[in-house]
Amino acid sequence: MAVLIFSTPSSGQINELYVFGDSLSDMGNVFRASGGLYPPNSPYFQGRYSNGRVWVEYLADRLNLSATQINNFAYGGATSGSDRNSLVPGLLTQAQSFTQSHKSINSNALYVLWAGANDYLQGASSATMAVENMTRAIASLAGVGAKNVLVANLPDLGKLPATGASTNSTSLTTLTQAHNQGLRRAIKILNQQHSGLKIATLDANTLYREAITNPAKFGFTNVTSACLSGQSACGSPNQFLFWDGIHPTTAAHRILGEAAFAIIEESGMVNSRLRVS
Repeated sequence: MAVLIFSTPSSGQINELYVFGDSLSDMGNVFRASGGLYPPNSPYFQGRYSNGRVWVEYLADRLNLSATQINNFAYGGATSGSDRNSLVPGLLTQAQSFTQSHKSINSNALYVLWAGANDYLQGASSATMAVENMTRAIASLAGVGAKNVLVANLPDLGKLPATGASTNSTSLTTLTQAHNQGLRRAIKILNQQHSGLKIATLDANTLYREAITNPAKFGFTNVTSACLSGQSACGSPNQFLFWDGIHPTTAAHRILGEAAFAIIEESGMVNSRLRVS
């Protein structure tokens, strides 16, 4: 279900979470920056781009981390790059701003990165730059002491409710594949360059594909359309993979969070005593 790439385990248990990315991981940064205007508090949930909590919050639950131990720098709408938009900094800007103000960081924290979708949804025609941005962001964190990194790859961007019937569906699928292949190669190189760095990869692509192919396995009955239509939501959002045209429901986020925990546990970043029923 997931690709694991890691090197020598670090000592100690994960005691903090640092999150960099876009709307899939945003816990309310754009909401606060926009004065509570976006995403609208109804039908969206408390600044999340979903109908409930997002995957990094479910991951934090499994790590026994409190809300105060989550440091979230993800912004909805962020690309992978070094955007200069003061409202929506890109992932590379998020990571570099953090490392510039933290010359020494918590080596027992987990550093999470997930971005790239907005690059392609906004018209990028090559995966080269997004993969390079992701690589530079990880390297900047490793350079100030990060040891435990979790990176998510991209689900098939050509099979979202907003893109599935569009003319660029096929090209988005091709770009997704190129991004994920490039990211996999980049992670191998990063591990060779940074002694002691351990990178686990959340294979979101495979999870989405399995959910679309076998929805009943995940408790879904609808994996092609959005629960939300305008301001009106469906009556059973937990049975939907997608909340709106792009973003997953909180039920899908929970599955992503559980998968992420299983991956970092298998990588040796945490041990089985943290698993709760």
